[in-house]
Amino acid sequence: MYSFKEIQEIVENQLSQMQIIKEPEQLYRPIQYTLESGGKRVRPAFVLMGCNLFRDNITDAYFPAIALEMFHNFTLLHDDIMDNSTVRRGKPTVHEKWNSNSAILSGDAMSIKAYELLSEYSGDNFREIIRLFNKTALDVCEGQQMDMNFENMKIVSENEYLKMIELKTAALLAGSIKIGALIGGADENNAQRLFEFGKFLGLSFQLQDDYLDLFGDPEIFGKKIGGDIVSNKKTYLLIKAIERADEEDRKKIQALIEMTDYEPEEKISRAKVFFDKYSVANITAEKIREYNELAKRYFEDVTVEKKRKKPLLEVAGMLMNREK
Repeated sequence: MYSFKEIQEIVENQLSQMQIIKEPEQLYRPIQYTLESGGKRVRPAFVLMGCNLFRDNITDAYFPAIALEMFHNFTLLHDDIMDNSTVRRGKPTVHEKWNSNSAILSGDAMSIKAYELLSEYSGDNFREIIRLFNKTALDVCEGQQMDMNFENMKIVSENEYLKMIELKTAALLAGSIKIGALIGGADENNAQRLFEFGKFLGLSFQLQDDYLDLFGDPEIFGKKIGGDIVSNKKTYLLIKAIERADEEDRKKIQALIEMTDYEPEEKISRAKVFFDKYSVANITAEKIREYNELAKRYFEDVTVEKKRKKPLLEVAGMLMNREK
C-alpha cells in the first residue's frame, strides 16, 4: 500500500515527465506555470489511492490521475478570470501574469490535454471511465454557473447552495476516487460507496473553507480573514445568518451586502456581529461534522481489508481537520 506522501511523489514525478513547453510558447508557458504552482494534488491522489484500495499495481491509473489534475487546473484558470482573482497559491493568476486571452486559450488547451491523457488508459472499462469523466466535468461547469447566478440573487437557499458546492467542488473529488476504484477493479457497489465518500468529503471541505475564511487563524489560513464578506460571496455562513435573522436584522444584513463604501475591516466587523448573534459558526461546524460522519460511514462500508483503507483514512482525516 502507498502512503499519501508516496502517492504525491508519483504524481509530481509524472507531471515532471510531461513535455509541456512547445511552440507557440505563449500557449504552453502558462500551462507549465500553472502545474508548477503546487497544491496538495488531492484529486490525482484520490485516483491513485482509489485504485490502490483494490490492487497493488496502480500504473494503469497514472494517466487518468494526471488527466484529473490537468482538468482541475484548467477550471482554475477560467474560474480566476470569472472571479477576478489576482492570486492563486501565493502567485499571480495566469490572466494577471499574462492576460485573459492567454488564460482562456491555455485553459482550453489544458482541457484538451486532459482528454488526451485519459485516452492513454486502455482498460476494458474505458467507456465507463470516459462517461464518468464527462459527467464530472459537466457537473463542475454546472456548479460554476450556479455560483455565478448567485451573484445576482438576493436570497440563496441552503439547499441551492449545498447543491452548488456538490457540483462545483465535491463532484471532482467524488469522480476522482470512483475512477480510480473502477480502474482498480472495484465492483459497482464499492465504487459507488467511494463516490459518496468523496462527495461528502468534498462538501465538508468547501464548508470548512467558508468557515475558515472568517473564523480561521490568518497566520495558518494563509490569507486575510473575511475575503468572502468583502467580495459579497454567498457562503453557507451568510445564507444561514440571513435565514435565521429576524426581519429587521435581515434587512440590515442585506443592506450591508449591497454597500460598497465600507472599508473592508469595517464590513467584516459589522457582518461578524450578525454571524455571532445567530451562531452561524456553530451551525456551520455542526454541518461539517455531519458530512464528515456520512463520509466515514460510506468508507466503512467499502468491502476491502481494513489495512488497505488506512492511507485513505489518514488523508480524509487531514482534509476533515484542516486549518488552511
